[in-house]
Amino acid sequence: MLVTTLSVGDSAPDFALTDQHGEIIRLSDLTGSPVVVYFYPKAGTTKCTQQACDFRDNFDALSGAGVTVLGISLDQPRELAIFGEEQQVPYSLLSDSGATAMEWGAWGERPVAGIAGTGVIRSSFIVDAAGKLSYVAYDVDPDGHVQELRSHLGV
Repeated sequence: MLVTTLSVGDSAPDFALTDQHGEIIRLSDLTGSPVVVYFYPKAGTTKCTQQACDFRDNFDALSGAGVTVLGISLDQPRELAIFGEEQQVPYSLLSDSGATAMEWGAWGERPVAGIAGTGVIRSSFIVDAAGKLSYVAYDVDPDGHVQELRSHLGV
């Protein structure tokens, strides 16, 4: 897997991934409005649930401003459907089980409970209406992160 660290101003790499409802979501189909794309390690884990619920709790403000939210993990669509239903997630959770979208720089060495390991790096991006990255953050702490994204978006 080729992994590239992205920067503000880069074109967002396109992807076509299956969501928790079995629908194919293509980033290129969302051009024309801002999109928040976030990568998370594993549905149902503590920090990932916190992050998903923070987006859920801010979803009305984000979607009201025309922002699409997409969460991406390696989980299978069925796992995402269960997680999304349990947490009442109103946005698309995408399965990157083939690790094709991880080229965004969301895969690599990361600290796991104080032990180094390779895996999904919790990352967030804002793709502007023209398909360019206006915000890039790697190794994200979910505490207060959605509020930071909202501030960046002016929402």
